[in-house]
Amino acid sequence: MSANPSWNPEQYLRFADERLRPAIDLIARIEHPGPGRVVDLGCGAGNALPLLAARFPGAEIRGIDGSAAMLAKAEAAGFPTEQADIASWSPAAPVDVIFTNAALHWLPDHAALFSRLLGALAPGGALAVQMPAMHAAPLRALQDELAASPAWSDRLAGIRSAPPILGAGDYYDLLRPRVARLELWFTEYVHQLKGPDPVVQWAMGTSLRPYLDALPEAARPDFFQDYADKLRPHYPVQADGTVLLPFRRLFILASR
Repeated sequence: MSANPSWNPEQYLRFADERLRPAIDLIARIEHPGPGRVVDLGCGAGNALPLLAARFPGAEIRGIDGSAAMLAKAEAAGFPTEQADIASWSPAAPVDVIFTNAALHWLPDHAALFSRLLGALAPGGALAVQMPAMHAAPLRALQDELAASPAWSDRLAGIRSAPPILGAGDYYDLLRPRVARLELWFTEYVHQLKGPDPVVQWAMGTSLRPYLDALPEAARPDFFQDYADKLRPHYPVQADGTVLLPFRRLFILASR
């Protein structure tokens, strides 16, 4: 991982409904006749755990995440959790379904990562993945541009957010020879956000964290303001005060 951001559950959950929509869509597409063990890898605050339990009644549902603050929220939902680095996590026994929503894009070397996750599946198991495909969008690209600007480069040298994910064809070539069934698709959600600078508020819950964590507390408001000024022309306010955030995501379903 290029950064180890500190996760703020309250900030992340500020847009809980919008962040949960891709998880709902992915869970609905998972096909397994009767999994016994289901893992939510990078479960965050645990929003998807009840959805997985409803989709697979009778299965053991477990959340895995590296953030103690996020897991504290997840445990409140009543599901077993495990604190672990998802970059190196390995189950004690094969898993029937590995579900991971907006987590793997933080990790490097996807060739090795996806190979390891497929190896953790039981025969007939399914790997269900959703990752943001937003690296070229203003939301993400302007973070790197700002960090490299003269005003911030001294303090943010070498700091980056999540790296770009691979192309769909790369994931196809990586996974197709190893699985019985593979689905790949993109969905672009158009989120309708409210409030002052809501796209900045969205980014503060995820991709902006590495930059904010690297700055002293006193400098963060200025960085926040500079980022907001750069973003506004790309995400204008609609006539009713809404700001639209187009957000593209890659979905992968691979079954052994």
